[in-house]
Amino acid sequence: MLYNSNLIERILAQFKFRNQCIIFKNYASLYRMNDIKEKLYKLCLDYVEQRIASAEQAIRAARESANDDTKSSAGDKYETGREMMQQEIDRNRKQLDESRKLRLVLNQIDTSKITTIVQNGSLVTTNFGKFFISISKGQMQVDGCNYFVVSSISPIGIKLMKQKEGDEFDFNGKNFKIEKIE
Repeated sequence: MLYNSNLIERILAQFKFRNQCIIFKNYASLYRMNDIKEKLYKLCLDYVEQRIASAEQAIRAARESANDDTKSSAGDKYETGREMMQQEIDRNRKQLDESRKLRLVLNQIDTSKITTIVQNGSLVTTNFGKFFISISKGQMQVDGCNYFVVSSISPIGIKLMKQKEGDEFDFNGKNFKIEKIE
């Protein structure tokens, strides 16, 4: 059987073009997904940095207030004020430490990493919404779409961790199905 070489070349060219289009579409989808993960990550990092700055400012203000108090004739009032300022400093130090721990969690996330199993940094699509596994922040909106930003140690985060596409689990009386992991 004889084949027309021009016909074969045209068919191969079309086939090659279609494959390149498919590869491009997959790459574009991957790029968009990484872009969303990067935006969510940046929002989380901004949130944590703002918490750190607020706690540091509150500590400075409490120290300045405690140092500005001069001992009056009412010694008990002075001591009570200093104790209240110390409690305020301690409360803000605790918040500062917690915020720094959140920053450490975020620093360990690689948004470009794609896995088949849910882990920190995963963007998980379920039949009940989209979840970004990182820190407990709550609901965030990126590009007009809502995402639940949850920690891997939150109740829903624990259920999501180590799941694969197609896996199902029950949470709060609802049957969740993992549709996509990015």
